[in-house]
Amino acid sequence: MGTISFSALGNVFRIPELRNKLIFTLAMLAIYRFGSFVTVPGINADALTGALDEGIFDFLNLWTGGGLGNAAVFGLGIMPYITASIIIQLMTIVIPQLAEYQKEGEMGQMRINRITRYLTVGLAIMQSIGFFFVLRSQTGSQGASLLPADFELASVAGIARMLLFVVSLTAGTVLLMWMGELITQRGIGNGMSLLIFASIIAGIGPGIQTWLTLPVTTRLAVPVLLIAITAAVVFIQEGQRRIPVQYAKRMVGRRMTSGGSTYLPLRVNMAGVIPIIFASALMAFPTLIGSSIPNAGVQDFINTYLGPYSPVGVTITALFVILFTFFYTLVQFNPVDQADNLKKYGGFIPGVRPGAPTAQYLNRVITRLTFPGALYLAVLIILPAIFVNVFGISQAVSGAFGGTTILIVVGVALDTMRQMESQLVMRNYEGFLK
Repeated sequence: MGTISFSALGNVFRIPELRNKLIFTLAMLAIYRFGSFVTVPGINADALTGALDEGIFDFLNLWTGGGLGNAAVFGLGIMPYITASIIIQLMTIVIPQLAEYQKEGEMGQMRINRITRYLTVGLAIMQSIGFFFVLRSQTGSQGASLLPADFELASVAGIARMLLFVVSLTAGTVLLMWMGELITQRGIGNGMSLLIFASIIAGIGPGIQTWLTLPVTTRLAVPVLLIAITAAVVFIQEGQRRIPVQYAKRMVGRRMTSGGSTYLPLRVNMAGVIPIIFASALMAFPTLIGSSIPNAGVQDFINTYLGPYSPVGVTITALFVILFTFFYTLVQFNPVDQADNLKKYGGFIPGVRPGAPTAQYLNRVITRLTFPGALYLAVLIILPAIFVNVFGISQAVSGAFGGTTILIVVGVALDTMRQMESQLVMRNYEGFLK
């Protein structure tokens, strides 16, 4: 990765089109942050203070920018859409019809997007109902109920109140999904990723406030750990193995195309942050269900075996991350399809025969490359638990500056800067990445 030229960075604001895209993106993110503080009607907002800031709620607030803790309209964030997208991508292996859609180009992608949106609505409804029952079982400040004192689920008014809550959170998720697509189309791109990025950044402020209250030794150690983790994340994220590819001369119509050489870049972490998001969502689902049961034994079991900072819970999550990393990488990079495409366009890897031998070679390389990448993601998901249980760092600080947080922030920042860089170069401006 190169350095940043801040003088060239000013070119972004000199080009009207890029400046308008940036302003539009910031406006969408501002609306998102505003909606994260608008509490759903019918919820006792005064009793919410500190009621949903510990354990699994502290972990989930990291992904929603505090919206879940505020029982806000945007309380579910964009996570139902991200989860639905991952599920659809994984189901392309199982459902042949989805695999056919992927091969149909733009029309097939539109059908997949439509299915993803429907699944997003279904997941948002399920999570909204679960979160409503969590609120019903929780108590706020000074033992106050989060729902009105006269609330009774068996009554018509109680059912209407629950429907209002579910519809509000589901509509908030659908609105965020639309805003993310607008940022991708009319903004600087990476709409969904930028919404998660904004949620992560929103948690840094409270994390800094908590960090200032830590003992001096711990307070000095946190920046050192932060710099070390950031350097490691950037190093792994930019790491890749380049497979040389040679193209032979061939006839296309009446023209002879010249051969050439290029390379096939295989990243160490080809799956990105997707395995962590999917594993975290999978572990959060039973935890939220258990949190809605007002039983001390159930709560102790959740904190011991399923909590995001418990040794057992984080070990299970790390195993899920490793499994999903291999699975998702093979979904994204199918060695058989890659070998067929190379053979179709007259390409070959020097020293490897085209066809099945090339597929076997690529499968062997991607498996060996994915193994350290999977371990790297597993370490990132374990780091916050180590900070909490070994070093005694609070959950707020470990969540705000943990490995997963840094991975998302660094990854989204790099992708966004590359997109802006490419748009500058297209307009004959010098880029800001050196």
